[in-house]
Amino acid sequence: MGPPRPPLLLLVLLLALLPSPPAAAAAGGPSAWEALRGAAGSRRALPAEQEGAAAGVLRRLLPSHARSFSFQIDSKGSVCGQSSCFRISNVAANSGKGGAEILIQGTTGVELVSGLHWYLKYWCGAHISWDKTGGAQLASVPSPGSLPQVKGEGVKIERPVPWNYYQNVVTSSYSFVWWDWKRWEKEIDWMALQGINLPLAFTGQEAIWQKVFKSFNVTDRDLNDFFGGPAFLAWARMGNLHGWGGPLSQNWLDQQLALQKKILSRMIELGMVPVLPSFSGNVPPVFTKLFPSANITRLGDWNTVDADPRWCCTYLLGPSDALFIEVGQAFIRKQIKEYGDVTNIYNCDTFNENTPPTNEPAYISSLGSAIYEAMSRGNKNAVWLMQGWLFYSDAAFWKEPQMKALLHSVPIGKMIVLDLFADVKPIWKMSSQFYGVPYIWCLLHNFGGNIEMYGILDSVASGPIDARTSYNSTMIGVGMCMEGIEQNPVVYELTSEMAFRNKKVEVEDWLKTYSYRRYGQANAEIEKAWRYLYHTIYNCIDGIADHNKDYIVEFPDICPSSFSSQLSKQRGMSISSNHRRFFLSEVSGSLPHPHLWYSTKEAIKALELFLNAGNDFSKSLTYRYDLVDLTRQCLSKLANEVYLDAMRSYQKKDSNGLDSHTRKFLEIIVDTDTLLAADDNFILGPWLESAKSLAMTENERKQYEWNARTQVTMWYDNTETEQSKLHDYANKFWSGLLKSYYLPRASKYFAYLRRSLQENRSFQLEEWRKDWISYSNEWQSGKELYTVNATGDALAISRSLFRKYFS
Repeated sequence: MGPPRPPLLLLVLLLALLPSPPAAAAAGGPSAWEALRGAAGSRRALPAEQEGAAAGVLRRLLPSHARSFSFQIDSKGSVCGQSSCFRISNVAANSGKGGAEILIQGTTGVELVSGLHWYLKYWCGAHISWDKTGGAQLASVPSPGSLPQVKGEGVKIERPVPWNYYQNVVTSSYSFVWWDWKRWEKEIDWMALQGINLPLAFTGQEAIWQKVFKSFNVTDRDLNDFFGGPAFLAWARMGNLHGWGGPLSQNWLDQQLALQKKILSRMIELGMVPVLPSFSGNVPPVFTKLFPSANITRLGDWNTVDADPRWCCTYLLGPSDALFIEVGQAFIRKQIKEYGDVTNIYNCDTFNENTPPTNEPAYISSLGSAIYEAMSRGNKNAVWLMQGWLFYSDAAFWKEPQMKALLHSVPIGKMIVLDLFADVKPIWKMSSQFYGVPYIWCLLHNFGGNIEMYGILDSVASGPIDARTSYNSTMIGVGMCMEGIEQNPVVYELTSEMAFRNKKVEVEDWLKTYSYRRYGQANAEIEKAWRYLYHTIYNCIDGIADHNKDYIVEFPDICPSSFSSQLSKQRGMSISSNHRRFFLSEVSGSLPHPHLWYSTKEAIKALELFLNAGNDFSKSLTYRYDLVDLTRQCLSKLANEVYLDAMRSYQKKDSNGLDSHTRKFLEIIVDTDTLLAADDNFILGPWLESAKSLAMTENERKQYEWNARTQVTMWYDNTETEQSKLHDYANKFWSGLLKSYYLPRASKYFAYLRRSLQENRSFQLEEWRKDWISYSNEWQSGKELYTVNATGDALAISRSLFRKYFS
């Protein structure tokens, strides 16, 4: 007997949400679709290969239904015409029990898999998210032979714009760094299910650079101080740092290159167009000796404690130098030699790393032209894909003349800009559609891979539509550019759908169907809870980028007497521009303010409703993930209040009050750790074990574990009395990390506070820092094991904590 069918009323609502065929818009005009056809390299998968790749996704996702679907590439355009689309219909002549029931046709393998996902969602009430956010809920899919039929001749869904982009240049370090092929295969399946056809493909590039630089007489020894360690490669690639966490072993270089070849092969089989790296000017220091007449600039310090030359102040080869074109061309050609001609789209973000020495438009234009020339000499069909973050982060420099000079330095159609932060600060609105240059509307959303419930669902549901239908639109895609993945699945599911939608989504209706799909059944209290979440946590309209600064995970490193006047200030997160790739730096000597944009009372009501529905969902992994995440969210905000209460008690010299609030703050940390331990998606162990599993020698094992531990804690260098300027940037609410790292830190600090009151003397800030930093450095080099399996009943623990703290 098959699983229960969706309630009729809900099924009607599900089907009502299906988009109608897209209206004509400038962004989806002939030139945009022509660009799509020309973006892939010559190494394209044949229709049969793409159909086979789509069938492979189905086998891995739903092996019981491997024969229930038939996939067919629309190679002649009889279904989709000039656009990209998928069509879902019934198999004309069902071969009986065990035969295909549903036919999915589409332009590429990605469209076929997207059509499968669309059918599973909107006809079967299924849900698919990352494993670490609850995974797939497929119990609502009827048994083979009983799949719901599609009305009439079927449903055709066209893309209103060609591209669905994915990844941030730092996701490779915050999320992907320790992945093996098994994990990458699941991610590529997830990409295809979400309709992603333009993914960044940055894995393994150091092995290519090794070969290229050796051809310029750079030795392996020179590269040991150039490449960063595995967990810090993104910033070494961008010229922010060098050597930190390294060197890279030949084992690592070879492993990652082999992995990249598997990644690219699968992407190509599915009809994706991967975006490969290109040369941005970052060169090893030895280039200054090998090429003394070259135009090489030493950049300034980037977030080291004291400009330590072992890590800071990298070297940038100027794009106007002939050597730049020579190196850039060699890198493109070496990639083609290694991978084949797999793409014509290359990422380069030189100007995010180095503000031009003059704002003279003619000079900026010449630099842009040189960057593109290096690409096009390596691949005559090259298209430059550039992140548009600099136009926001360094807005004081990039005024209209400077933006135009850069954007128009290459032929129109040979550059694509990612409007990286369009969910909060859309640049297309203030730049006249990037002055005619094609762009992709992107969601940034997450910094540092922090675990924080956050989102702007209304912006996601309307932003891409507004951009595409605006006057003279040059929008050609929708993108997701989070720094870290595997959090807030609701935000990413809606965003990926917007690549196929041509009308704004009514979010409250969509959330009703989302909650049904995510948990496998309708529930009035869960639906009400999601209405609360929609109007609170997922309705951040204050324009502030959300980088988690909750006091548990980013404990203030400050003398308490220096911020007494700040305790009564309204909370909000201040961002000091650093121009260095998404880092939101706190001002030294000021109290970091956790971002709070909603009523915590309303969020607690949502939690109570979740708990009321618990008996119906106790076996659901998706429910368990959301319950633990929401409980954690509520506890972390409560802890912020308790911390401030402790600071007020200290200011008043109230030792009893300080003791009381200290106990409560530390108790919340311990209780939160216990809660997180009940879901294996919120524990430290897997991060460390996956790092160690890639090692082939004992030295690599130590290095990789140190990299993994350091990234999520101190991040960068420190002295005996000064923490890293980036400490806690990649903070994580993970069981194991709370008890072994955040708890001792807070305990030490409050002990110094109490001693200060007892001895009636000033707070010993330097002594506290010595004590804490010494502990942190020991922890980063530690080898203690952390569990990789959940323990405890998440529902029972959450109920207990709700009674303890919120009843």
